[in-house]
This record gives sequence, C-alpha cells and structure tokens, in this order.
Amino acid sequence: MGKFDGVLLASDFDNTLLYTEDALRGGGPVPPLLARNREALEYFMAQGGRFAIATGRALAAFLRYAKDVPMNAPGVVCNGAAIYDFQKEEYLETAMLDAAARERGQTVLDRFPSVAVEAYHIENVIHVVHPNHISRQHEHITHAALTEAPSLLEVPLPLGKLLFEADHEVLEEVLAHLVRQGWAEDYELIFSVSHLLEMTIKGATKGGMVRRLAARLGISMNHVYCAGDEANDLSMLAVAAGGFAPANAAPAVLASGATVVRDAREGAIAEVVEILDRKYAGNTSD
Repeated sequence: MGKFDGVLLASDFDNTLLYTEDALRGGGPVPPLLARNREALEYFMAQGGRFAIATGRALAAFLRYAKDVPMNAPGVVCNGAAIYDFQKEEYLETAMLDAAARERGQTVLDRFPSVAVEAYHIENVIHVVHPNHISRQHEHITHAALTEAPSLLEVPLPLGKLLFEADHEVLEEVLAHLVRQGWAEDYELIFSVSHLLEMTIKGATKGGMVRRLAARLGISMNHVYCAGDEANDLSMLAVAAGGFAPANAAPAVLASGATVVRDAREGAIAEVVEILDRKYAGNTSD
C-alpha cells in the first residue's frame, strides 16, 4: 500500500505546473516540464496517488502537451465543461453551453468590435470570430489551430466554452454588459487571466468537475488537493481539503487562503508533493 492511496492531486496547467507566460508574451517556445516536477509526480503516483490536470484549455489545446505530463487520472478541461479520459481517449462527462449562448455571445461581438471570441467545440475544434492579436498569441502558445468563422451564429454546436479576448478594460465592460442582461444567472463568467474572460454553463467550474472526478475515482474530498494560479482556479481551491498557489499567482488567489508555494518557474508542484509527503508520512508504504 502506497502512502498516497486514496489521494487526488489536481493541478492547473499554465503558470502552475508549467510556466508559459513568457512564451505567451514574447512569442518564444513553450519550455519543457521541469525535471523536479516530473520526478515529484512520478513519485506521487508510484506511492498510489492520482494526479489530474484541471485546465481552462480546450482539449485540442492541451493534447499536444498531454503526452509529456505524468498523470494517471482523467482530467478537467474547458474550465470545467468536461472530464476527459486521456487513456481511453473519450469524454466521461460534459456540461455544454445552451444554444442561446451563441446568440448572446454574438451580441458582445456586435457591441464591442475589438473583442475576439474562441468557441470550443466538443469535437476538438476551436473556432474563432473576430480574431485579434490575443487570439494569435493564444494560438501560438497552445499550438492548436483556430478555425475562423464570420459569426458565432455559424459555429456548430455543441460548445463547451466561449472565451472572450480583449484588453482587460474592455472585458470589464463586456462582463458588465452580460450581467446587465441577466445572463450571469445562466453562465459562469470568470477571468482566467486579465485579457481572457471565460463563459461556461452555470455550474461548469473546475471545482464542480473536480468533485465529480473525485467521486468517479472513489476518493473522499477530505483527500483532494488542488493547485492553481488564477481566478478560474478559485472554485477548486475552495472545495479541496488543501489548496495551493504558486508564488506567481494572481493577487486574488494569493489572498484566498491557499498555501503559497514556490514560483511555477521553480517547481511549484514539486513543493506541493513535498508538503503532501510530510502530511501522509504516517501512511503505510511499500
């Protein structure tokens, strides 16, 4: 019996497990996974732990990296719109946007001409309407090609997420517009970073899907731990028995009560495993 039997660790990908911000801003290559993170995760899993990715990325935007990430549990993708089994290559659960989301999203594009939107189709296709420089930065870092459409109304269903892209000040106006329309009652509206506003169906959050994942794995929430750096991670940090934030996390995350660990560039997840190793030191181990 390994010391981490019955323990689930779920981690955000960008700027938590792997620091990608420099590649996003500078246009350079995405760095490899740090050796200390890889070694820590391999140790965690060898001792019976289950490791899962919980990312805001569409599946198509994460698959390129999945083979390089040591993980032995299905992952949360599309910011909580789905659970995907990387071994079986199939979705286990989905929480799709309703048909009205396209029309409502198009009103944003009509009202705010500088805003782009990525629409995440369940079949691994990322559509984009009104692409801007942020869309192209995002395409570079994910290595997932964007399929351009003239209107959201022409993007096929089902969709897991809409991702609005613009300068933060503009997105604050977009958020206010969506709230004024009363649509915040139907959707989760969360900033994943300052220039990205995520829209998923109500209840489709990382926290909600981590709960469902733990239930699927037969793991008590008393032994679920989560790590993340942005506002879209707060829901899973809140439901976890222990939440962790890398030192580079957004101010709201650092102030959330999560345990602050080293910067993602220095192996944040390795430190999380070190902390869990001490916590579960009394467990039986082979």
